[in-house]
Amino acid sequence: MAGGGVAGHGASAGETKLPPLTPGPYRRRLGFVALVATFGGLLFGYDTSVINGAGGFMARPDQLDLSPLGLGVAASALVYAAVIGAFTGGRISDAWGRKRTIAVLAVMFIIGVAVVSIAPSLAVVVVGRVVLGLAVGAAAVVVPVFLAELAPYEIRGSLAGRNEMMIVTGQLVAIIMNAIIGNVWGDQYPWVWRIMFALAAIPAILLLLGVSRMPESPRWLADKGRDDEALEILESMRPPGRAKPELDDIIHTREIEKQRVSEDIGKIFHNKNLVRIILVGCGIGFFQQTTGINSILYYGSDVLEEAGFGTGGALIANIAPAAISVITALIALQMMDRVSRRKTFLVGYALVAFSHVLIGTADVVLPDGGAAKPYVLLILIVFFVGSMQLFLNIATWVTLSEIFPQKIRAFGMGLAVAVLWMTNGFLTLFFPTIIAAIGISGSFFAFAALNVIAFFFFLKNVPETKGHTLEELEEHVTDGSIFHSIGRK
Repeated sequence: MAGGGVAGHGASAGETKLPPLTPGPYRRRLGFVALVATFGGLLFGYDTSVINGAGGFMARPDQLDLSPLGLGVAASALVYAAVIGAFTGGRISDAWGRKRTIAVLAVMFIIGVAVVSIAPSLAVVVVGRVVLGLAVGAAAVVVPVFLAELAPYEIRGSLAGRNEMMIVTGQLVAIIMNAIIGNVWGDQYPWVWRIMFALAAIPAILLLLGVSRMPESPRWLADKGRDDEALEILESMRPPGRAKPELDDIIHTREIEKQRVSEDIGKIFHNKNLVRIILVGCGIGFFQQTTGINSILYYGSDVLEEAGFGTGGALIANIAPAAISVITALIALQMMDRVSRRKTFLVGYALVAFSHVLIGTADVVLPDGGAAKPYVLLILIVFFVGSMQLFLNIATWVTLSEIFPQKIRAFGMGLAVAVLWMTNGFLTLFFPTIIAAIGISGSFFAFAALNVIAFFFFLKNVPETKGHTLEELEEHVTDGSIFHSIGRK
């Protein structure tokens, strides 16, 4: 529906504009709901990055005595479980609702943290990390979809993007806490890795307490025919006069969609446009991981030690990439409602490929053992992480939450995020082996080549989504017209 207009009584899409998004108290309510929901993102970031620092203590002979492969198994158990969580979480949220699913995920986060924190062996750590991974993967799908479905389209980018902001905040908190705990108490108390993991219980409990005050997604309610409930929520989350026209738009699109797309997965693959958008989503997820961002966020301490820092120095230096993630993510949030998604992606992949070439070249040119090498590599890694977070991370999650029609939104995003997590899992399991085999330079030259490929993938295949309602995007994806604009925006 062009322009997001109310298309009722035979009106064509776009004949009527939604009332403007004026200031009002509803913005505070939206902000509160986004804060609570994105505790799931905070847990995502903390639970995936806490291994970056905690792993060294877990591997000690007087603790779990993990081999390099054992450490890789402990780290990747969460990631591989997240594949299942991502693929199933969306379908579960379609059946149960977004709010109830988030509440269940909060409980899973608490259970997973408890199991890992008291684990006497690698096997028990893996069990706890699997529970956490299921929750992380599902949260990666459900929270962005929930925020996108709740947000007015004019501020959807910045509101849905808050989840990625909380992810990188969680990563920073994990790395800072690891550095403090490891440097202050690590020598005396090698079991401090248990405290590092246990701290994740705090945001999990806050999420569980806060979810009771969250509304359900009005689009999910409307999709289930619960229009009165959807209208009540929209009225509390929109300026006066906006809720009813927006609900009419949602209902109109729902009625059209009933005639075109069945929820049966087999029917989806009979529509070449839906197949194409699913493949685009999977490509977005795959290339987000081949930037190598999580190899740094999970094994940054190891990379920095390889570059020449000592163990304690690497833990402290590791704060710099995590801090720049948060700073650039804040800037990216401001960009999301102002800048073309396509241009953001293209600039981002170009910068990331360039930064990888610089890192690989510096590792080759600068002599091992030299005083300058670790600091030059740290600066270049910070430049890489900043470029990634500024242009790619938030744009990835926002775009994935936007591009799929309502009937396949949870399935499509679940599949795309599952691909993302499978790629993440492969790199998480084998990155220590890869960097040991071909070094920093070989690893980052390989990442550079993959990011050049990503640039051309986005140039040729990814449509613009900024400035359109979800209903408008739904219609244009289903009829294929959204793909005609690729290259013109």
